[in-house]
Amino acid sequence: MEFRTVPAKHAWLWIKTGWALFRKSPLLWVALVMVGVAGTVAFAAIPAIGELLATLLFPLLLAGLMLGCRDLERGEELELPYLLAGFRHHPQSLITLGGVNLVGQMLILGIMSATGGAGLVDILMSGTQVDDPEVFAQATEGAGLAVTLGFSLFALLLMAGQFAPMLVVFESMRPIDALKTSLFGCLRNWTALLAFSLLMMPVAFIASMPMMLGWLVVMPLMITSSYVAYRDIFFATDATGAPASEERPTTPGSDM
Repeated sequence: MEFRTVPAKHAWLWIKTGWALFRKSPLLWVALVMVGVAGTVAFAAIPAIGELLATLLFPLLLAGLMLGCRDLERGEELELPYLLAGFRHHPQSLITLGGVNLVGQMLILGIMSATGGAGLVDILMSGTQVDDPEVFAQATEGAGLAVTLGFSLFALLLMAGQFAPMLVVFESMRPIDALKTSLFGCLRNWTALLAFSLLMMPVAFIASMPMMLGWLVVMPLMITSSYVAYRDIFFATDATGAPASEERPTTPGSDM
């Protein structure tokens, strides 16, 4: 699977084109996000196995939303059943992605614990908010190496999973190959991805102010923009379903 390096300025084009995709069906996007978040929270609330299930099933949910982006781009209607579309397209491979992510998280936390960050890992594993600054200071004391390793490894894990569900669904790649391809594609385009993150930060801050209601728009925008980024970086299929080539337009969404 080929991918290319795009300039950092494409980050704004990802957001711009993602916004255009959102505007094609804004009410359905808001409904999809609300139902998806509610379902994820419900799974996570199941005693003992809830968080494990939520992690395993998340790639299926994301894949369904990406299929919705593709079909919406092609002029088709967006519908609520897209939330379950991932269960009909390579579900075993998508669940494997979730399993690799889960194992990766556990390994990273184990490395952090073994390198002086046991107290910090205990806080992270408990899932409780620490309001006492002294408790947090004690947990992070002497954990500089653990924090550095943890941040670096989690960043690599995040990049490996960034585009992996799209590569599995759209390109029928095996899970490990999809993870490796996503990782190398992200590393090759780290400036554009960093620019995208920086551009989304003020948007997320503004969305958080009116009782977090703005996230009903920001979350779909992040989904549609991620789809546009995937289309831009990887030589996937264009809006008509035909294989893209290296001669396709360099501006994301210019063939829409």
